[in-house]
Amino acid sequence: MDHGKYKNKYRIPSARHQHWDYRWAAAYFITICTHHRLHYFGEVVNKRMVLSPLGVLADVFWYEIKNHAQHIELGEFVVMPNHMHGILILTGVENVETRHALSPPNAPNVSNVETRHALSLPNEPNVETRRALSLPTTPPKTLGQQRFQNQGKNSISSIIGGYKSAVTKHAHRLGFDFAWQPRFHDHIIRDEPSFDRISQYIIDNAENWDMDKFYG
Repeated sequence: MDHGKYKNKYRIPSARHQHWDYRWAAAYFITICTHHRLHYFGEVVNKRMVLSPLGVLADVFWYEIKNHAQHIELGEFVVMPNHMHGILILTGVENVETRHALSPPNAPNVSNVETRHALSLPNEPNVETRRALSLPTTPPKTLGQQRFQNQGKNSISSIIGGYKSAVTKHAHRLGFDFAWQPRFHDHIIRDEPSFDRISQYIIDNAENWDMDKFYG
């Protein structure tokens, strides 16, 4: 396990997901399942994962992510029979266009996650207050609502979407019947102890397969 990847740089005291943009610097724990949790990727034999040809594709294309996304590091990763776990670390180096899209007016140019979290949109005034202030009665969309309209070039959704598409495309090109579940699960890692715990969970996943919630 590489304890140096985190170093508490991405500590997040409390992430309000609807006011969190998934292009911001942080470490993200990703889980993606196969369709109906079918065992496309191989089997665990003697507590070790033995990859099928589809499992090899899922493994190889994860490491290709760094060649297709900017400012990203890869943490621990494992392919299991019917799912995969991995840690993606966005380092928060962004271009001017992205900063403009993410920041409130006159926000400082910062990359530290704790500072960015402090810049999250405040609670919006209610309709009566907005009318009294001659503001539009419909408050602006939260970052959570906006991200479904514009995922961005280097968001977690676009990165995972590209990964899933690459695996599916090449699986079909090779004649395999394969599909992912439509969605994936992401978890913002909030501190270094959580980073270490999740990393170890990924490392031990095959060894503990018979106790895994995805088992069977």
